[in-house]
Amino acid sequence: MNEAATSRQADHDEPEPLAPSVLGGGSGPSQEPVPLPGDDDPLVRTRRAKLGRLRDAGAAAFPARTGRTHSLQQALTILGEQQATDERLTLAGRVLLLRPMGRTSFAQFQDASGQLQIYLRRDTVGTEAYQLFRSTVDLGDLIEVSGSMFRTRTGEPTLQVTAWRMVAKALRPPPEKWHGLTDVETRLRRRHVDILANRDTFDLLSQRTRIIQAVRDFYHARDYLEVETPVLQALHGGAAARPFTTFYQALDRDFSLRISLELYLKRLLVGGFERVYEIGRVFRNEGLSRRHNPEFTLLESYEAYADYHTMLELVEQLVPTVAQQALGRQTVTYQDQEIELRPPWRRITLREAILAETGIDYEEHSDLPSLQSAVAAAGLRVEPQPTWAKLVDQLLDTLVAPRLIQPTFVLDYPLELSPFAKLKPGSTDTVERFEAFAAGFELVNAFSELNDPDDQYRRFLQQVDARAGGDDEAHVMDLDFVEALQQGMPPAGGLGMGIDRLVMFLLGQSTIREVIFFPMLRTVE
Repeated sequence: MNEAATSRQADHDEPEPLAPSVLGGGSGPSQEPVPLPGDDDPLVRTRRAKLGRLRDAGAAAFPARTGRTHSLQQALTILGEQQATDERLTLAGRVLLLRPMGRTSFAQFQDASGQLQIYLRRDTVGTEAYQLFRSTVDLGDLIEVSGSMFRTRTGEPTLQVTAWRMVAKALRPPPEKWHGLTDVETRLRRRHVDILANRDTFDLLSQRTRIIQAVRDFYHARDYLEVETPVLQALHGGAAARPFTTFYQALDRDFSLRISLELYLKRLLVGGFERVYEIGRVFRNEGLSRRHNPEFTLLESYEAYADYHTMLELVEQLVPTVAQQALGRQTVTYQDQEIELRPPWRRITLREAILAETGIDYEEHSDLPSLQSAVAAAGLRVEPQPTWAKLVDQLLDTLVAPRLIQPTFVLDYPLELSPFAKLKPGSTDTVERFEAFAAGFELVNAFSELNDPDDQYRRFLQQVDARAGGDDEAHVMDLDFVEALQQGMPPAGGLGMGIDRLVMFLLGQSTIREVIFFPMLRTVE
């Protein structure tokens, strides 16, 4: 244990008498604070009193900028294996621990790069500055310190402080005195506090960012262009989902938040781009669950003159490459199961997968009543569905997917499930589509993209009929997209991958909300 970790300063400690300070910096106009909820808390009142002492001493409590020259990790690197260094550094960070010892004080503080111990002596920083530190600094405060690095007798890397100042006075104490915030609901509702209190959360969300960067690097290395498409759309499309709608005052009409990136990215293929991708937020008006958040991050990519076999090979390279770059390995552990990401991944058709797990060949039960009877006869428990296609999909989700632990491609889907995928040559009811599963859930959905405008129009009409029949997730008619296809879209392969699910999978998290910076939560009454 380092020398600052053996004791803590209580927020309500009685401060030493404060001598007049010579510290400058400008505190701005002195004003009475506007009362806020929680200001009646004794700890908050104590911190506000210390804020007042800072301002009375002429010191800024919230200066406009800092003079930071190095991160804490850079300071440790500069010290290296030396006992001491004369290089002057200015560091900034949040106070985690305080250990006052009369004329000297130790403290532990932290920035995004790590933690470091600091050491203040009254004789070094000056009596007035030292007393101001002792009487105004609390756990959670952000401070700036200047000095040089040395090692204590126990070998602890430490900054010998020659000057200090407040960067931002924390008016509320950190949770549980930095022991960690553990209540799940509180953590997720006050995510900023969760990140402050739990380094694991900070590291997890940092890894999310590295994973997304690795995805971008993968696509850039393959000459894909990253593009942006509209979030507000006159017609939602590209997925079977209910949209969120909003009213656009200037145009006097309703718009939808996008549920997919697909249809605009395909328009770019029509326009002559050959390899495009987008990582963007999409919005689906659906329930909350361990694997669903109504606002989530989606990757979609499209490649001209390719097909779903091309996309399959792309996915088989993408996931292990991203894992290697972001995590340094090509295996992951998910709920105590080690999963190998290196290719080749297993391949099985949807028909074979459902037959193997249920004993039902859905091609022998081509309408909803027949398939319902087969499900009932087999004693299978699945949620009732309004259409034959949705029942097939439910069999996959309920009885097949949970058993697909190692990465598996499930190929060749019924036409009714895939209004934007191209028919397999020689087939009238099966399309070139696959989904990639691992750890029991879907990671990727991919097609050989439909580019025949007449076929696309017929499928839109079928979707319109389904919508009229009560399927509120069926596609709306999009004549503008059909007209775009009439300009000629090259044969193409496309895929969609939920970034949040990919992060869940790679980092071994069981719920999607843990890997989203600010997840949607149910309202607490």
